[in-house]
Amino acid sequence: MNTDFMPRLGVWQQIWRLTVAVVVSLPIWLSTLALMRSQDGAPGSWTLIGDPSVALGCLAVLLWRRRWPLAVALTVAVASTVSALATGAALLALGSVATRRRPVEMGAVALAYVTATQLAAEVYPVQEPVGAWWWVQLAMPALTAGIAVAVGMAVGARRVEVRSLRERAESAEREQSARAAQARALERNRIAREMHDVLAHRISLVAMQAGVLDHRGDLSAEESRVLVRGIAEGSHQALEELREVLGVLRAEPGHPEPPQPSLDRVPDLVADARASGLDVQLTDAVTGNPPDSVGRTCYRIVQEALTNAAKHAPGAVVEVTLDGAAGGTLDVGVRNGPALLLLTAPPPASGFGLLGLGERITLADGGLDHRPTPEGGYVLTARLPWPDDPDHNHSHLHSHTHSNEGST
Repeated sequence: MNTDFMPRLGVWQQIWRLTVAVVVSLPIWLSTLALMRSQDGAPGSWTLIGDPSVALGCLAVLLWRRRWPLAVALTVAVASTVSALATGAALLALGSVATRRRPVEMGAVALAYVTATQLAAEVYPVQEPVGAWWWVQLAMPALTAGIAVAVGMAVGARRVEVRSLRERAESAEREQSARAAQARALERNRIAREMHDVLAHRISLVAMQAGVLDHRGDLSAEESRVLVRGIAEGSHQALEELREVLGVLRAEPGHPEPPQPSLDRVPDLVADARASGLDVQLTDAVTGNPPDSVGRTCYRIVQEALTNAAKHAPGAVVEVTLDGAAGGTLDVGVRNGPALLLLTAPPPASGFGLLGLGERITLADGGLDHRPTPEGGYVLTARLPWPDDPDHNHSHLHSHTHSNEGST
């Protein structure tokens, strides 16, 4: 909205309201002139000059009625005693006070206005018609004052309603902005978590292989080729998985997402780690197939633990243990010994891996514990609830033990 429009609108509102006040007063003033001319022959100078001058002053004073509503209304009401042309200004001032909907103020100004109309007879000695009753002379000003009060209260109620609607709209806009900011933050966290899960594991293995290649000078040509091939394959897989994650993040709502890794992919994860030179032993004693969410969380736990082992304990033996069944819990344990190799340039630690992992496990209503061991290694354990769901209780037993299949 144009910021210059509101001030111009306020000016036009003032002009038309003052114009209405003059239009209301003009018939009263002209009828007073007509009565005085019919009785005395000619109106006095006050009626022709003083009355309009007082009315003009009252109209000028009305410009400050919003700043000092009660004082301006009382002043104009009293001034209308000596000016028939100021009657409309007095009614406008009374209506302006009524918009505040304060009974004491409305009563005081209405009383002043009605009293002023009765005292005006002393200023304009017009002979009353025969049979005119005093209560009629009192009822007419009271009626006009009541109309002004009713209109003012209606305008005031409308202003309060508009103000309330505006505040509610602004509050809703602020809440919408807050929700949008929260959604953006959650989406950024989701992107960061997915990127970390995909890239950190692969790049850590690649960094470990590159460090071994740089650190070991006694490697044969075949061993060097194996490490170089592993670095190339790991980099290629990192790019492929990154492309998959970006496809998931860019997927439009309503479109199915690519399948996420679950518990059945843990042996492949361990095999990739072994191929990269990590000495991993897997003991899988899980009975049945857990729900996808539980299996996916288990996969991410093992992935993060292997990533940290590759970063901080190159050359160490890593033991991965899985155990659980439906109706109980799925227990995950990853233990590694102290580092046996010293990399010249260890990969930087982000510090967000275990934090994101803790968030995943908390969302799954599980528990996470990780701590260093006395011999200089590290152990990570997690427990995930496994609900007793008949759809997942297949008579599939995949308890087996993977022994050490080669080391760096």
